[in-house]
Amino acid sequence: MPYGNKELHFGHIGGVFIHADFLARFLRDRIGKENVIFVSGTDCYGSPIVEDYRQSVSDGSFEGSIEDYVRSNHQSQKEALESYYIATNLFAASSIGRAGEIHQQYSYNFIKTLYENGHLKKITTSQFYDPEHEVFLNGRQVVGQCPIDGCQSEKAYADECSLGHQYMEKDLINPKSTLSGKKPEMRAVTNWYFKLDEFQELLREWVEGLEENPGARHFMIKSIEEFLEPPVIYVKNEYLELLNKIEDKLPDFTLEDDENKSSFELVFDKLEDREKACSILAENAVQFRNGKTLVPFRLTGNIEWGVDAPTLEGLDDLTVWVWPESLWAPISFTQTYLEKENKDKSKWKEWWCSKGAKVYQFIGEDNVYFYGPAEMAMFMGQGDNPSVEPPEGELQLPDLIANNHLLFLDKKASSSGKVKPPMAKELLDYYTAEQLRAHFLSFGLGIKSVGFKPKPLNPKGGSHGDPVLKEGNLLSNVFNHIVRSCFYTMQKFNDGKLPIGEVSQEVLNEAKEIIFEYEKAVYSYEFHQVMSLMDNYIRGINKYWSKKYKEYKDQDDKGILLQLFIDGFHMLRTATVLMHPVAPKGTEMILEYLNLDEADDFWNWERIFEPVYAFMDRPEEHEFKFLERRVDFFEKHPSQYK
Repeated sequence: MPYGNKELHFGHIGGVFIHADFLARFLRDRIGKENVIFVSGTDCYGSPIVEDYRQSVSDGSFEGSIEDYVRSNHQSQKEALESYYIATNLFAASSIGRAGEIHQQYSYNFIKTLYENGHLKKITTSQFYDPEHEVFLNGRQVVGQCPIDGCQSEKAYADECSLGHQYMEKDLINPKSTLSGKKPEMRAVTNWYFKLDEFQELLREWVEGLEENPGARHFMIKSIEEFLEPPVIYVKNEYLELLNKIEDKLPDFTLEDDENKSSFELVFDKLEDREKACSILAENAVQFRNGKTLVPFRLTGNIEWGVDAPTLEGLDDLTVWVWPESLWAPISFTQTYLEKENKDKSKWKEWWCSKGAKVYQFIGEDNVYFYGPAEMAMFMGQGDNPSVEPPEGELQLPDLIANNHLLFLDKKASSSGKVKPPMAKELLDYYTAEQLRAHFLSFGLGIKSVGFKPKPLNPKGGSHGDPVLKEGNLLSNVFNHIVRSCFYTMQKFNDGKLPIGEVSQEVLNEAKEIIFEYEKAVYSYEFHQVMSLMDNYIRGINKYWSKKYKEYKDQDDKGILLQLFIDGFHMLRTATVLMHPVAPKGTEMILEYLNLDEADDFWNWERIFEPVYAFMDRPEEHEFKFLERRVDFFEKHPSQYK
């Protein structure tokens, strides 16, 4: 879910949304659109939005309330998705309209259930306070250095760095208020926390299951496992002598020392012991850093712009921290969609709590901690007896499809960093949406981070071709040529009617093979493999057509030509159905020229092996829509003709 403080940039579109849309479109064709709901929305709350709104009003770039600010960005995001043919059933907003109301109610119920099941605890911590402005500072109003060992984040905020590491606010190094530019004070504040650290064994069991899942990203599993390590403190070797002097003051620990490393490790059995040790080390001027481990997950805060938290044990006037409520927002949005379709919104459990259903969540690698350990544990905590295999009727654990970073010119782009990402709408000044869809799907982000290098936006583009157009040319050149050849040649030699006959066995076998391989690739979420398969198949159709048409010309045998029509249109039908989730506009235009009424049947994978005749009422009389000269099914962008 994109934050409600900005337009969508290329990473939102190319990093997750196109991949999610591909799977949603595939599943609609594969199992029926009535069995698929694709939801997303604008993440409306949280300190980044409050801070950006404050700055926008301050510099005069925006007038209006924070609600107006979020609504404006939500509308912009929605328009950007539509321009890329992202076909969500609902793109909602967590603070707007009926979706906001339902999200508020479900958030209340979700937290109340965690409390009743004994998974929450009150923790009083010190929160940053700016005495000059006389306000508590929210997460993005404090910047400093991340205290997690080995972190290279350029920006660390109150309790979370830009790379997703979590820590206690008091551990932030060199904090500074963005309001006054001065070091803030620490004042006591009490909030509700989810006992995430108590789910360590269940999460280990969950990760073991991930390792058996062929679609689970290896980098995601490794990232999650890092948080399942015991509590550790890293201390520089130069402090070893001082540590020996205060060792008897520390809780029990195991010392792990590697002479090849600049630090040694203090390993604790419990998080509480590590916290006590941190205080003692600080009192004795021992510099240290914490290792990754599960810590209590904060659920509430005192930021005014947020979902109202339930009043529990007298703690009122709290709001829900944005990260937790964004994790269950898709459930709220599912309820909203069902109600919008005049269905009972309580039926959401058939989608989220049924053993016969499946939930897929597309995320970027920075969000693995939240959607991994935090979400899975909280979902387990909704049941009476937390389990990796919740019983029917309780929240099931979603499948996470995590993508690595989509880089810009081989660097990580950030709207707040040195390398500014191009906006999603900006790219449409140079490419068509379908060219970009095909290109982004080819990247293999499930394996590694990949650089997006659009030549028009690359200062070092050079004289070589535009890498973005490799997959785009597959559409606008090769596939477009095949479609036009089929229609134009049939119009010229056979009065625009497809001859009746049997498809060649060679063509049938090849079509079946590509269908099976395609489905296997989707099952493993290897969308780049889908593009590789389709590249080979579509280019193979082109070669087959050229070869057979040459045979017809050389032998002057119309029988060869008529068989080519039969085979060609079977290959075209197969390629059209398989490319439908990739390039919906162009493939649906092909269906229009095939002049077939039952569109849903044509895309239905239950009939994937059937020839095009099967969709005609009277094949011998069926006429295709006449294709005029110079009609393109997959257009190039106007700028590409220069």
